Order: sequence, then C-alpha cells, then structure tokens
Amino acid sequence: MPSEALGSPLSAPARWFLLTLAAIFVLLGVVGLFLPVMPTVPFLIVAAWCASRSSPRMHRWLLNHPRFGHLLRDWYEAGLVPRRAKWITSVMMAGSTCMMLYVAPGRWLPAVWAIIACMALILVWLWRRPEHRPTAS
Repeated sequence: MPSEALGSPLSAPARWFLLTLAAIFVLLGVVGLFLPVMPTVPFLIVAAWCASRSSPRMHRWLLNHPRFGHLLRDWYEAGLVPRRAKWITSVMMAGSTCMMLYVAPGRWLPAVWAIIACMALILVWLWRRPEHRPTAS
C-alpha cells in the first residue's frame, strides 16, 4: 500500500506528526506484548497506517516484520482476523466486563452498560470478519 495511493503529499509538519504517532503506536504495541490487557495488533495496524502516510521505510518494516507482518498484510489485503485473535479478544472483553461490573460504583453503572454494549457490537463486528482468504475455485 504505497503512500501515494492514500492521497496527496503531506506537508513536512503533517508527515512528522504522523511519524510520531506511528512511533507511539508501535511503542504501545510493544507494551501490549507484555501486558495482557493491551492489544498489540490493533496498535500496529494504526501505526502502519500512520507510517504509510509518513515513512515508507517504517511502513515496509512493519509489513515485513517477522512476527507481526503477516497479520498486518492479511488485515490490509483482505480484512482477515485469525480465529485465535477473535477468541483472545472475546475472553479479554468478558474479563473486562466482569471487572467493570464488580468494581464500578452504582452511579457509574449506566456508563458501564454503555461500554459493555459497545464491546458487544465490536465483538459482533469482529466475529463477522473473515478468518481465511477465499480459496480460488
């Protein structure tokens, strides 16, 4: 996905801003490797988008990364989400739901239920994403 395909060239400050965002999202993705409550790949998807507009070199590095590159390429090329990622996300959201319901004071319950509804919608969307590339017939 070359940066030219995403629109007109950006100004230098805009490129630096997006490059800084890309670096921040890569850092958050790395933190997600060690903290089970933080996702890794969604942060790297955002980082790859920022890098595609600001740094072709960083974008190539992300897409060719030995551990995460295939996940990013699958997402960009076909919108694929592996089943394992769907299950991990579902379990983490269920845990978050239980924790919020347990620790939230009564006055926060409407907000908690709104968050739970958003997570449920996200899970419906996530589970509708393809897991494998369609086979050629």
